[in-house]
Amino acid sequence: MLESGSSYVRAAPGGIGAPTILPGGRDGTQAVSFYARSNALAALPGWTFSADYALERNSLNDLEAWAGRVQAQYVFAEASWSPTILYGYQTFSGDDPDTPALERFDPLYYEGNPNAWSTGSKSSMAFINSNVNAHSLSVRVQPTARDTLTLRYARIRANELRSPIQFGQATRVDIVGATANVVAGVTDPHLADDVFLEYNRVISRHLFLSGGVAVSRPGKGIREVTQSAPPNWSGGYVNVVVNY
Repeated sequence: MLESGSSYVRAAPGGIGAPTILPGGRDGTQAVSFYARSNALAALPGWTFSADYALERNSLNDLEAWAGRVQAQYVFAEASWSPTILYGYQTFSGDDPDTPALERFDPLYYEGNPNAWSTGSKSSMAFINSNVNAHSLSVRVQPTARDTLTLRYARIRANELRSPIQFGQATRVDIVGATANVVAGVTDPHLADDVFLEYNRVISRHLFLSGGVAVSRPGKGIREVTQSAPPNWSGGYVNVVVNY
């Protein structure tokens, strides 16, 4: 990053206290990433594998962070509707409150599309790709050449407890007995469970229709932060694309 005014956030020592904001923390950050993908292998017909790894460093604020993802996909090519199953695991380092260094991964240009790098569906609007990990599973079928139906599930967890999930959100006073402490992040790693059902139709060469519904159920980490029973977060969309 040649020049940037974006801030970074550092967890409080031991996770006790408010996080520290580092103005201009992104300035000077260096990143390198690797990507590998196999086509269908003769020894494993129907299977496709991919892997990503990224490393970030910044000597100005003692940053060393990393992220990674692995995916395995299988296509039932001979079955009706050509079902495709995809499993993935992705993880983005968080700042360890027990070290003086900064380990929080900077997602840079965050992609919120479930087909790409988003962590969950509805949850991707609340948890950027930093200090989170997720197991994901999707099943896609094609009833016709023009229709595609995809069901996605993601279980989302925090990598580091008492460490900012985003930029210090969930900073609050935690009272234990007669002692009050300012803490950030969560004290239980389970953040949310997401389910997303999506439909796509090719109407013509120039007209495409897509729609979907999604539900995100708060995990124990979120329920403990709110000290209540937060509702499920649901939503839906319809999208029409015209190419001309």
